[in-house]
Amino acid sequence: MDQFVVRPATARDAAAILALHRRVAETPGGLARQPEEITADYVAHAMAAAADGGLNLVAVASDGALCGEIHVERMKVALFAHVLTELTVAVDPGWQGRGVGSALFRALIAGARQAAPPVGRIELWTGADNLGAQRLYERLGFRIEGRMPGRGRHPDGRLEDDIVMGMLLD
Repeated sequence: MDQFVVRPATARDAAAILALHRRVAETPGGLARQPEEITADYVAHAMAAAADGGLNLVAVASDGALCGEIHVERMKVALFAHVLTELTVAVDPGWQGRGVGSALFRALIAGARQAAPPVGRIELWTGADNLGAQRLYERLGFRIEGRMPGRGRHPDGRLEDDIVMGMLLD
Protein backbone atom coordinates (compact mmCIF):
# COMPACT_ATOMS: atom_id res chain seq x y z
CA MET A 1 0.00 0.00 0.00
CA ASP A 2 1.20 3.49 -0.80
CA GLN A 3 2.32 5.41 2.26
CA PHE A 4 0.79 8.78 3.00
CA VAL A 5 -0.82 10.53 5.94
CA VAL A 6 -3.73 12.94 6.05
CA ARG A 7 -3.39 15.93 8.34
CA PRO A 8 -4.75 19.46 8.69
CA ALA A 9 -3.22 21.94 6.26
CA THR A 10 -1.03 24.69 7.67
CA ALA A 11 0.16 28.00 6.28
CA ARG A 12 3.47 26.28 5.44
CA ASP A 13 1.57 24.11 2.93
CA ALA A 14 0.33 27.04 0.80
CA ALA A 15 3.05 26.89 -1.88
CA ALA A 16 2.75 23.10 -2.21
CA ILE A 17 -1.07 23.38 -2.42
CA LEU A 18 -0.69 25.99 -5.18
CA ALA A 19 1.70 23.74 -7.14
CA LEU A 20 -0.55 20.68 -6.62
CA HIS A 21 -3.68 22.44 -7.85
CA ARG A 22 -1.84 23.74 -10.91
CA ARG A 23 -0.59 20.22 -11.76
CA VAL A 24 -4.06 18.75 -11.38
CA ALA A 25 -5.66 21.57 -13.41
CA GLU A 26 -3.29 20.83 -16.33
CA THR A 27 -5.06 17.48 -16.80
CA PRO A 28 -8.33 17.92 -18.73
CA GLY A 29 -11.18 17.39 -16.26
CA GLY A 30 -8.77 17.52 -13.32
CA LEU A 31 -10.31 20.65 -11.77
CA ALA A 32 -12.92 23.16 -12.83
CA ARG A 33 -10.29 25.92 -12.76
CA GLN A 34 -7.69 26.36 -15.48
CA PRO A 35 -4.03 26.43 -14.31
CA GLU A 36 -3.81 30.21 -14.78
CA GLU A 37 -6.85 30.66 -12.50
CA ILE A 38 -5.02 29.00 -9.63
CA THR A 39 -3.11 31.76 -7.91
CA ALA A 40 -1.59 32.41 -4.52
CA ASP A 41 -4.66 34.57 -3.78
CA TYR A 42 -6.98 31.66 -4.64
CA VAL A 43 -5.10 29.36 -2.26
CA ALA A 44 -5.00 32.00 0.48
CA HIS A 45 -8.75 32.59 0.14
CA ALA A 46 -9.52 28.86 0.25
CA MET A 47 -7.32 28.36 3.31
CA ALA A 48 -8.82 31.37 5.11
CA ALA A 49 -12.40 30.27 4.34
CA ALA A 50 -11.62 26.76 5.57
CA ALA A 51 -10.08 28.17 8.74
CA ASP A 52 -13.26 30.17 9.37
CA GLY A 53 -15.48 27.17 10.16
CA GLY A 54 -14.60 24.85 7.30
CA LEU A 55 -11.91 22.21 6.88
CA ASN A 56 -8.64 22.02 4.96
CA LEU A 57 -6.69 18.76 4.86
CA VAL A 58 -3.64 17.57 2.98
CA ALA A 59 -2.30 14.12 2.13
CA VAL A 60 1.46 13.92 2.50
CA ALA A 61 3.54 11.11 1.02
CA SER A 62 6.23 9.37 3.04
CA ASP A 63 8.86 11.44 1.17
CA GLY A 64 7.18 14.65 2.37
CA ALA A 65 5.60 15.57 -0.98
CA LEU A 66 2.01 16.76 -1.02
CA CYS A 67 -0.06 14.20 -2.92
CA GLY A 68 -3.56 15.57 -2.24
CA GLU A 69 -5.60 18.36 -0.70
CA ILE A 70 -9.26 18.98 0.13
CA HIS A 71 -10.95 22.11 1.40
CA VAL A 72 -14.48 23.16 2.16
CA GLU A 73 -16.01 26.26 3.72
CA ARG A 74 -18.95 26.81 6.04
CA MET A 75 -21.84 28.91 4.78
CA LYS A 76 -22.17 32.20 6.70
CA VAL A 77 -25.93 32.85 6.50
CA ALA A 78 -27.41 31.63 9.81
CA LEU A 79 -30.07 29.49 8.10
CA PHE A 80 -27.35 27.59 6.25
CA ALA A 81 -24.54 27.72 8.82
CA HIS A 82 -24.70 23.92 9.28
CA VAL A 83 -23.67 23.44 5.62
CA LEU A 84 -20.16 22.88 4.29
CA THR A 85 -19.92 23.99 0.64
CA GLU A 86 -17.50 25.09 -2.08
CA LEU A 87 -15.69 21.76 -1.75
CA THR A 88 -12.59 21.22 -3.87
CA VAL A 89 -10.38 18.14 -3.87
CA ALA A 90 -7.13 17.75 -5.80
CA VAL A 91 -5.06 14.57 -6.03
CA ASP A 92 -1.69 14.57 -7.76
CA PRO A 93 -2.03 12.73 -11.10
CA GLY A 94 0.71 10.30 -10.05
CA TRP A 95 -1.27 9.41 -6.93
CA GLN A 96 -4.73 9.03 -8.45
CA GLY A 97 -6.30 5.60 -8.00
CA ARG A 98 -4.19 4.92 -4.90
CA GLY A 99 -6.70 5.81 -2.18
CA VAL A 100 -5.66 9.42 -1.57
CA GLY A 101 -9.01 10.97 -2.57
CA SER A 102 -10.99 8.48 -0.50
CA ALA A 103 -8.76 9.05 2.52
CA LEU A 104 -9.10 12.83 2.21
CA PHE A 105 -12.88 12.56 2.02
CA ARG A 106 -13.11 10.12 4.95
CA ALA A 107 -11.01 12.50 7.08
CA LEU A 108 -13.11 15.46 5.97
CA ILE A 109 -16.36 13.67 6.84
CA ALA A 110 -14.96 12.62 10.23
CA GLY A 111 -13.84 16.20 10.90
CA ALA A 112 -17.26 17.53 9.89
CA ARG A 113 -18.95 15.12 12.33
CA GLN A 114 -16.81 16.54 15.16
CA ALA A 115 -17.12 20.21 14.19
CA ALA A 116 -18.56 22.84 16.48
CA PRO A 117 -21.03 24.24 15.80
CA PRO A 118 -22.34 21.01 14.31
CA VAL A 119 -22.28 20.34 10.57
CA GLY A 120 -25.40 18.73 9.17
CA ARG A 121 -24.64 18.73 5.45
CA ILE A 122 -21.73 18.61 3.01
CA GLU A 123 -22.38 19.54 -0.60
CA LEU A 124 -20.39 19.50 -3.81
CA TRP A 125 -20.71 19.83 -7.56
CA THR A 126 -19.08 17.72 -10.25
CA GLY A 127 -19.22 17.67 -14.02
CA ALA A 128 -21.75 15.29 -15.54
CA ASP A 129 -18.97 13.72 -17.61
CA ASN A 130 -16.89 12.95 -14.49
CA LEU A 131 -18.44 9.56 -13.80
CA GLY A 132 -15.45 8.29 -11.83
CA ALA A 133 -15.79 11.14 -9.34
CA GLN A 134 -19.54 10.60 -9.08
CA ARG A 135 -19.02 6.92 -8.29
CA LEU A 136 -16.42 7.77 -5.63
CA TYR A 137 -18.68 10.36 -4.01
CA GLU A 138 -21.62 7.94 -3.98
CA ARG A 139 -19.44 5.22 -2.38
CA LEU A 140 -18.56 7.74 0.33
CA GLY A 141 -22.25 8.45 1.04
CA PHE A 142 -23.05 11.45 -1.16
CA ARG A 143 -26.26 11.33 -3.17
CA ILE A 144 -27.11 12.97 -6.48
CA GLU A 145 -29.60 15.72 -5.73
CA GLY A 146 -29.93 17.48 -9.06
CA ARG A 147 -28.54 18.54 -12.37
CA MET A 148 -27.69 22.06 -13.54
CA PRO A 149 -27.87 22.00 -17.36
CA GLY A 150 -25.13 23.85 -19.24
CA ARG A 151 -23.53 25.25 -16.07
CA GLY A 152 -19.97 24.64 -17.25
CA ARG A 153 -18.43 25.90 -20.49
CA HIS A 154 -15.19 24.19 -21.50
CA PRO A 155 -12.37 26.09 -23.28
CA ASP A 156 -13.54 24.57 -26.60
CA GLY A 157 -17.04 26.04 -26.03
CA ARG A 158 -18.70 22.73 -25.19
CA LEU A 159 -21.29 22.98 -22.41
CA GLU A 160 -21.40 20.46 -19.57
CA ASP A 161 -24.07 19.92 -16.95
CA ASP A 162 -23.10 20.08 -13.29
CA ILE A 163 -24.28 17.34 -10.95
CA VAL A 164 -25.25 18.54 -7.46
CA MET A 165 -24.41 16.03 -4.72
CA GLY A 166 -24.94 16.19 -1.00
CA MET A 167 -24.49 14.23 2.19
CA LEU A 168 -26.59 14.64 5.32
CA LEU A 169 -24.67 13.86 8.49
CA ASP A 170 -26.45 12.01 11.30
